[in-house]
Amino acid sequence: MNPSGAGTSDELPGVAPRLRELRRSRGLTLESAAGRAGLSPAHLSRLETGRRQPSLPMLLGLARVYGTTVSELLGEMPPERDAIIRGAGPTEAAPVGPEAGGWLYRQAGGAGRAMQALRVRVPYGAEGDLVRVHPGEEWLYVLEGGLRVVLGESVHDLGPGDSAHFDSLTPHRIGALDAGGASLLFVHTLLQSPVAELCPGSGAHRL
Repeated sequence: MNPSGAGTSDELPGVAPRLRELRRSRGLTLESAAGRAGLSPAHLSRLETGRRQPSLPMLLGLARVYGTTVSELLGEMPPERDAIIRGAGPTEAAPVGPEAGGWLYRQAGGAGRAMQALRVRVPYGAEGDLVRVHPGEEWLYVLEGGLRVVLGESVHDLGPGDSAHFDSLTPHRIGALDAGGASLLFVHTLLQSPVAELCPGSGAHRL
């Protein structure tokens, strides 16, 4: 890449119009996208017109903002993914997979996507007092049992059919309400989370 960041280069053909197209498709103004990526609007404008070439940190930041990957920004075609994930049949009732602090995880969605979907079994008393804060969003849906979700200073007791959707930068704690534990569906924005490498396939993600 051009070390000075100035001038026009053909080292990354197609990146400039792709950056502009992604920003517009996400409904973001130049100012809002630049602010989220830690850039000035003028600098982002120069990236979108090809007058500057983005560094890798800039590409990583913009990929997170647009909910995509650096590979897509560079125009690389990802391998085709299967949209259907089959259940495990009768044995599915017994959770298997990565385990962290007593929590059991089973991947419920496709790997390598912007969102990570999991089925989680939360035993009673396991890490219910552990406060977590990290970038991204989380959505959970209670399948069985009772779940206590603490968001900042707010305490919410959820039962089957209840759900929660929140910004992960809000300090949060999650724990089972009774001895029977709880089961839930859980989705988080993988690309926005610096702990993404701890998800199934590379270990266990802690909510």
